[in-house]
Amino acid sequence: MSDILIVDDERDIRELIGDILEDEGFTIRLAGNSNEAMAEINSEPPALIILDIWLKDSKMDGIDILKTVKRDNPDIPVVIISGHGNIEIAVAAIRQGAYDFIEKPFNIDQLLVVIRRAMETSRLRRENHKLKRREADVAEMIGDSPVYRNLVSQLDKVTKSNGRVMLTGPAGCGKEVAARYIHANSGRAQGPFVTVNCAGVTPESMEEVLFGRETADRGVEPGLLEQAHGGIVYFDEVADMPLGTQSKILRVLVDQQFTRVGGQDKVRVDLRVISSTNRDLAAEIEAGRFRQELFHRLNVVPIAVPSLEDRREDIAMLAEHFIALCHKGQGLPRRALSEDAIALLQTMVWPGNVRQLKNLIERVLILGDSTDPIEAGELPQETARGGDGEGRVVLSGTLATMPLREAREAFEREYLLTQINRFGGNISRTANFVGMERSALHRKLKSLGVVTSAKGGARIAHVDEEEAEPERQSA
Repeated sequence: MSDILIVDDERDIRELIGDILEDEGFTIRLAGNSNEAMAEINSEPPALIILDIWLKDSKMDGIDILKTVKRDNPDIPVVIISGHGNIEIAVAAIRQGAYDFIEKPFNIDQLLVVIRRAMETSRLRRENHKLKRREADVAEMIGDSPVYRNLVSQLDKVTKSNGRVMLTGPAGCGKEVAARYIHANSGRAQGPFVTVNCAGVTPESMEEVLFGRETADRGVEPGLLEQAHGGIVYFDEVADMPLGTQSKILRVLVDQQFTRVGGQDKVRVDLRVISSTNRDLAAEIEAGRFRQELFHRLNVVPIAVPSLEDRREDIAMLAEHFIALCHKGQGLPRRALSEDAIALLQTMVWPGNVRQLKNLIERVLILGDSTDPIEAGELPQETARGGDGEGRVVLSGTLATMPLREAREAFEREYLLTQINRFGGNISRTANFVGMERSALHRKLKSLGVVTSAKGGARIAHVDEEEAEPERQSA
């Protein structure tokens, strides 16, 4: 997209401008009326449009064409020319989104200056879109655990459709990465991916942010929905959207159009909606904080994104990925992870999930002054289970008051639960790590009342389950 479309009902004028621009090395297309202009724009959007205000024998005048272009192709700069120019027409054109206004008869040098500036604007916008798409490309899905492979399988299925998706999961678990994965692998990958941070926008400004606004002094300012035209809009933490805005978003989902704040013209958009939340929306609906109709519109395909503690097997792979990113993006040393460091990472508590792991890795690389493998002692100890940072095990109040035998059993139970969950329920890998024979580990787990699951992980058996075990064996 590097050509210029010249729209003028006077053949001599459009051919004159075309000859001048061709001499300057530009590729040009010509249109003599609104039908020809719209056909050219719809077949292949140009990099720039030079548009006459008055078009004889046309269904649309220049302002009408300008409005349509700014609605459907907002990134195309439009330079308005007119032989009947006055300040009112110029202001009207600029309000509707024109890049600049030139009056006939025009000065050729002035025309070339405006066109070169407009073409540079067009180039920068294209590069900006490429950078945004590159951001989506680096939002990789990292993980190989069964629960994560199941997530990717679900995401792959929804990329083929245009259905609305609701991503649920705790903060920091990677819901936006999942949304970007859908975008990058969908038919809208060449379109924009626009994030609406519902928790970060004040209720008073939410509608201007979403729908844009029109004012006498600033003209048209497109909102996020308009910027997402042809692509995906991602409502991050949609439960934080103000109730009043929710009803208007519901209308947009039904009609695929809206009116800017302060404007009167309808703006049509073609976009796909992906939402996310870390809250129980059923409870939010019950409390009157979320509209049930909007929930049903957004929750067409619900997908749960697992927490980091549900996929501990992926921690080493994720940590190595973040080390590589910090090396590439910040020039930090690309250090390996020692076995002890990996073991500690896999047993830590992760309330902040993947985001917390990324921040931890970045912190270690910034503060470290070595290129040697990262050791367990370099990791922040406040998030480790049961550690005080000096190699001692800190006893809980309950454990400290138990007799030695009961305390030992409680420790062994917690320790083995942690290791089994760390290895995704794989008994052989757990036995190898803790230094026990597989059969001996099975006996120890049974004696401690620890039940392993075929789906991976372990839990403490209830008393009635333990009592029922001999009956199942005898049966």
